[in-house]
Amino acid sequence: MTTDRAPAEGTARENGTAQEHSAGAARVIRVALTGNPNTGKTSLFNRLTGLRSRTANYPGVTVEIRRGVWTDGERRFDLTDLPGLYSLDALSPEETVARRFLETDSAADVVVLVADSTNVQRSLYLASEVRELQVPLVVALNLSDAARAEGIRIDVDRLSRELGCPVVSVSARTGEGLSELSAAVVSAAGETPVLPAPSIDLPVVASEPASCASGCSRCAFAARYDWAEQTARASVDAPAAEDQISAADRLLTHPVIGPVVFLALMAGMFFLIFSLADVPMTLVDTAFASVGDFVGGLFPAGPVHPVAWAAGTVSLALLTFAGAYRLAGISWTRLSGTAAVAVASATALLPPDELRSLVVEGIIGGVGGVVIFLPQICILFFVISLLEDSGYMARAAFVMERFMRFVGLPGRAFVPMLSAHACAIPGIMATRTIENRRDRLVTILVLPLLTCSARLPVYSMVAALLFAGSPGTGALVFTGAYILGITAALMSAWVLKKSILPGDTEPLVLELPPYRLPALRSALLTVWDRARVFLQNAGTAILMFSVILWALAAWPRLPESDLPSPAADQVAALRTEAAQAAGDRAEELSGEADRILRQHQLSHSFAGRIGRAVEPVFRPLGFDWKINVGVISSFAAREAVVSTLAIVYGLGEDGIDDEASLVETLRRQKRDDGRPVFSTATCLSLLVFYVLAMQCLPTQAVTRRETGTWKWALLQFAWMTVLAWTAALITYQTASVLTSA
Repeated sequence: MTTDRAPAEGTARENGTAQEHSAGAARVIRVALTGNPNTGKTSLFNRLTGLRSRTANYPGVTVEIRRGVWTDGERRFDLTDLPGLYSLDALSPEETVARRFLETDSAADVVVLVADSTNVQRSLYLASEVRELQVPLVVALNLSDAARAEGIRIDVDRLSRELGCPVVSVSARTGEGLSELSAAVVSAAGETPVLPAPSIDLPVVASEPASCASGCSRCAFAARYDWAEQTARASVDAPAAEDQISAADRLLTHPVIGPVVFLALMAGMFFLIFSLADVPMTLVDTAFASVGDFVGGLFPAGPVHPVAWAAGTVSLALLTFAGAYRLAGISWTRLSGTAAVAVASATALLPPDELRSLVVEGIIGGVGGVVIFLPQICILFFVISLLEDSGYMARAAFVMERFMRFVGLPGRAFVPMLSAHACAIPGIMATRTIENRRDRLVTILVLPLLTCSARLPVYSMVAALLFAGSPGTGALVFTGAYILGITAALMSAWVLKKSILPGDTEPLVLELPPYRLPALRSALLTVWDRARVFLQNAGTAILMFSVILWALAAWPRLPESDLPSPAADQVAALRTEAAQAAGDRAEELSGEADRILRQHQLSHSFAGRIGRAVEPVFRPLGFDWKINVGVISSFAAREAVVSTLAIVYGLGEDGIDDEASLVETLRRQKRDDGRPVFSTATCLSLLVFYVLAMQCLPTQAVTRRETGTWKWALLQFAWMTVLAWTAALITYQTASVLTSA
């Protein structure tokens, strides 16, 4: 029996599309990209759209789809990159989203199914299902250059006749065939009628269960696979496949050598981060220092300068309302009515010295303290993108799966765990593909322990404090932090398995993609996306936190007359001596008096009071009250600790200028007894604490939403907090003994 799934409305849609196309040749064509995983679909999307793409959630669910604009001359296409799927018999949320999109009449004018030229047969099953939807379809045979290199020859014309739709050979890596693809899409959008779907004899077995228990000879799935095999055999001329495992896979998937190679690659990646990022980080640091000096010069003593007033107004507008928009999703329309009045009023009330402190130390210093680490983040994601495109990451998943199952994590948790190394939130949402509730809960609870990109500025700061000018040793700090996070996640899963969430996990069924030469363009686009997100956070959320922290550190003001007696006497003596001196000596004495005043002002401020209130909790970890302020601020955003320290220590000293970067400023901090604040023991303790602590309220909200209760979110927070505090305590006390011996 031949299936016929072409409804009447499909014909109406086809005719309407043709009429619309004839009415306006320059109309925008909506294109949906679909296909199996590992066919290069997303690489083709990146090639077509370049920097004109964005990520959004599919309506009603948290599954992400990517949208972009593809232009070819005067023609414009709106592209939607759907999640990869093997069949329209949807199981996971991603597959459900892709099927729903394809079966919606108004979703796309043309569907482009991306197939792997090196394994055409695998994609034909899905292609036959999409053809039966009677939507305009174009098959893009991606990786055509790789197929030629392997000696594979494809009869495109015959394959097109078998499928009843245009077939185009393309290469996302080289750009081959893209003009032919656009012509085929334009033709399929209305100039050529939709051909009948291929004839496949599918037996009707209505009462047969999906498991095909009665035998695959009567199975509709088997019939479709048989058709795919016959069509591929008739259209593709390929050398005989070798069933043996390649020498590379023998090494990379070896139970002993595989993990060693994985660790070596990670260490090499971190070495590149430190060795290559030094120059751009110095340039960023110098640029922010120069901007701070220039802006600071616009704030003379006396009445507020009009330029300074305008700069303060714009800065406050950006920080407060852009930050609120970014975090809470508040629309600009609702904010615009009150933004100008509130910001202008607040800025006008600030005296010149406080306005200068806000803009230079709060905004420029706070944001600059985070943006300086952007080069390292870009290098990290560039190398990871190359490893993913090469096919290595699938081998890494295979190697890690045996360890994961031993501790109670399912093999399917590897993809969410990989996503969590960028951010825990998409990683937690990706656990929806794990059907077993117990496995899904365990994965959600341990994912925040994996190092996310928000922790990288903290790692970079600690590595620079400990091993400035030593990329190799700094790389070991990064590697150790990543290994500690992974180990903590695995051990936490083992604890859950032995306690409140017992049970066995499901095995991982994984397709190892072929090794491929990574696409440099795709890697650069990935870096751009990550850098853009990082800068958006720095320009909105971090900017807002910086100003809030500046306000906490600046107020309430402590008049010089209210200084405690020892400090008051010292400041008075310095002022008197400065009045009697001249030149540089007078300026030096006056600066020392101002430094003492600022230190006591900071201690008297809200931030100082908060830091001292929690000092008994963090003192055993080696943290002083200023570090405590950073720890508290980072619960809203982990990377905010860097900007917090820049503000707190910048206000407590002469500021962070072009001759003293953040790291140098922190390195020269002293305790009351003269010992350095950021000693080796304190730096290691701070690093361990930030590797293991939760400190991300948005992640907590997502955990609550995905589990349906606050119980698991609170358990997650409590466990990670106790684990981080205990591990940091052990680290500090042990390192203190070893370094003092």
